[in-house]
Amino acid sequence: MAATIEELQQAAGELNSRLDHLHEFLKIDDYLEKIAELENKMSAPDFWDNKESAQNTVAEMSSCRNIVDPYKKVRSDVEDFGVALELAAEDAEFLLETEISYKKLLKAMDKLEVMSFLSGKFDKNNLYLSIHAGAGGTESCDWASMLLRMYRRYAERRGWKEEIIDLQPGEEAGVKSATVHFSGEFSYGYLKGEKGVHRLVRISPFDSNARRHTSFVSVETFPEIDDDIDIEIDESQLRIDTYRASGAGGQHVNTTDSAVRITHIPTGTVVSCQNERSQHKNRATAMKMLKARLYELEEEKRRNEADALRGEQKENGWGSQIRSYVLQPYQMVKDLRTEVETSDTAGVLDGEIEDFIEAFLKQKGK
Repeated sequence: MAATIEELQQAAGELNSRLDHLHEFLKIDDYLEKIAELENKMSAPDFWDNKESAQNTVAEMSSCRNIVDPYKKVRSDVEDFGVALELAAEDAEFLLETEISYKKLLKAMDKLEVMSFLSGKFDKNNLYLSIHAGAGGTESCDWASMLLRMYRRYAERRGWKEEIIDLQPGEEAGVKSATVHFSGEFSYGYLKGEKGVHRLVRISPFDSNARRHTSFVSVETFPEIDDDIDIEIDESQLRIDTYRASGAGGQHVNTTDSAVRITHIPTGTVVSCQNERSQHKNRATAMKMLKARLYELEEEKRRNEADALRGEQKENGWGSQIRSYVLQPYQMVKDLRTEVETSDTAGVLDGEIEDFIEAFLKQKGK
């Protein structure tokens, strides 16, 4: 049923109200002030004399604009919508076109609102995402490789850079475990909610009797943290193993013990890196990951203690099932936390997971 001009006018008022709220919540005025300051700094004739400092400034400018520009675009579209409403009030022929514009505006506003939920301490940071195949042998390893591809495709859609830090292939197919470093604005904020167990139900391509199998894969997410965040690590509590890198690569693969695995004995936390030719560089990267993991574990412990004091139910943990992907006997992907579901399983496995991510952020934000 088509909307009336009165309904659209009321909707315009609601849009403006939401936009004013987001202006305050996103601290747009602060960002505008920061942009002006950075522009002044970048206009200095000696700006590029210190290349590292200049690149940091450019990155900071980009970060500010990634907040301000979408807001400005929606603000401009809301103003245009107001003009379109005036035309529709005078000529009914414009009413349908105005209603279509409103629906597009509503989606843009929803996306901007999601950004307002990315206000966590590390939400802006880059991300380490680890995938581990569960029990089930080849079937689970294949499922792990499918999930790895899904996240890499999602990152590609968002224009993020990626780097495989560690990859342990399965004995017959797929991967036993993999760690990827994603570099992009709010990469941790968007994907932090993917932490948990992902369940797949399908007819196994590895079963000659074509039986239906259920496989489980766990996903861990933790932010890349700055060097100035102090994390005390006692070297005596670490077990450091070296091994030969596996998988596709250059001459260093399977010829030298360049890969590094570090185990933090008190917590059982394990990190590994094999993407560099140098054992020294792999160790440095693994230590950086370990610091991030330990910091995240400590933060999670504090959150759980706070929830316990308030009498709240414990948040989904590392081993909790969060999403089911059913390919047989029907097609359905369903998030068990938000109840969001879709029958477009091919699209989801190709990286179209925005609906799940945005629903989770909205749920946590509210």
